[in-house]
Amino acid sequence: MEPRKGPIERALSLFSDVRPGEGGAVLLLAVNAFNMMALYYILKPIREALILSEAGAEVKSYASAAQAILFIFLVPLYGAFASRVNRVWLLSGMTLFFIGNLALFILAGSAGWHIGVPYFIWLGVFNFMIVSQFWAFANDLYSEEAGKRLFPIIGIGVSFGALVGAKATAVFIERLGPFELMSVAAGMLGVFILLIILTNRMVSGANTAVAETAREHLSREGGFKLVFENRYLRLIAFLVLLLNMVNTVGEFILGKLVETTAIQQIGAGQAFEAQRGAFIGAFYGDFFFWVNLAGFLVQTFLVSRFFKYIGVRGSLFVLPVISATTYAVTAAMPILRVIRVTKIFENSTDYSLNNTVRQALFLPTSREAKYKAKAAIDTFFGRTGDALQAAVVFIGTQLAFGIRAFALVNLVFVAVWLLVCRGITREHRRLAQTA
Repeated sequence: MEPRKGPIERALSLFSDVRPGEGGAVLLLAVNAFNMMALYYILKPIREALILSEAGAEVKSYASAAQAILFIFLVPLYGAFASRVNRVWLLSGMTLFFIGNLALFILAGSAGWHIGVPYFIWLGVFNFMIVSQFWAFANDLYSEEAGKRLFPIIGIGVSFGALVGAKATAVFIERLGPFELMSVAAGMLGVFILLIILTNRMVSGANTAVAETAREHLSREGGFKLVFENRYLRLIAFLVLLLNMVNTVGEFILGKLVETTAIQQIGAGQAFEAQRGAFIGAFYGDFFFWVNLAGFLVQTFLVSRFFKYIGVRGSLFVLPVISATTYAVTAAMPILRVIRVTKIFENSTDYSLNNTVRQALFLPTSREAKYKAKAAIDTFFGRTGDALQAAVVFIGTQLAFGIRAFALVNLVFVAVWLLVCRGITREHRRLAQTA
């Protein structure tokens, strides 16, 4: 007699194909994804408040570039640690390290020290590493077939956590203060470790192969070496770099449009600075709300359908097509109310469907690639894309580029992005055939 679905599997089957015995573990992963993103959105506004009040926007820009340089040294150190422990100790040890960092920031900040710059750099490292390794853990638990079915549910936790975390922080940050919120986030990181241990035990108890893998150590190959020696991983690294370039250039374009519109509607000069600030703040508050809400709805109701009907490879092309439309429209009609709508579609798709696709690309790879190469790609190559964007904006500004010119530059990047997606689909198909 075939096993029957329990109440958890039946409930989750509303969103994707969940089979008997899979509900408990994937629900724990979704809850932990919610916890992870909610705590990040608690820490993120603190970053902005500290660095802008202590150092200013220019230093914030330089700190972003410093993160990319720092990852050159951190990725090999992380790889060496990963080779000496099993996956539970890897994630637990890394998270305990981050909890210790938060305790130091709380002590230093409470003592009156300026922590804006080191905290900004630390949070960039934390965000990339914790998210990358959470998804590496999920990749390690599931086969490619199971991951395609279950990752969309985990992604719901990611989207909902971002939505709730951002809203909760907006409500509580003035009441509690930054260091009290850091303490809350540290407690949530403790919950993160507990849920990792429980999930590992649940999946290992139901699958002996997964249990054996849980005890194994990774080989000593480094993350950068794995990326540079494997065509599939190199293409994913280039994809992440291009994605970050297009996204951040797009944010620059949107910011310029918002700034220009504020001046047109309110007026230039120092006398109108407060009114312009209120206009810009209100625009972005509304914009981020709709992006997060749309991302949550796409993740909840559409991602599993995309995976089912066009697969991971087909879903890979959805965001670049939307991005191409966004910047073609921007070049033709650089009007804020029009671009606002297209950017909501672009960003919400990036945070939902495209994020889940990127994680699923690692399902057919080796365990070393899942943990070490993924860490290198998500951290160093992601931040390198941000740094290259800064160079694009600097050069374009020197050449007196307007909104249309920057939009056309982004269209060129999107064309290259589509070619990279084509290369990834070929390699992904080859991996699937040889698996």
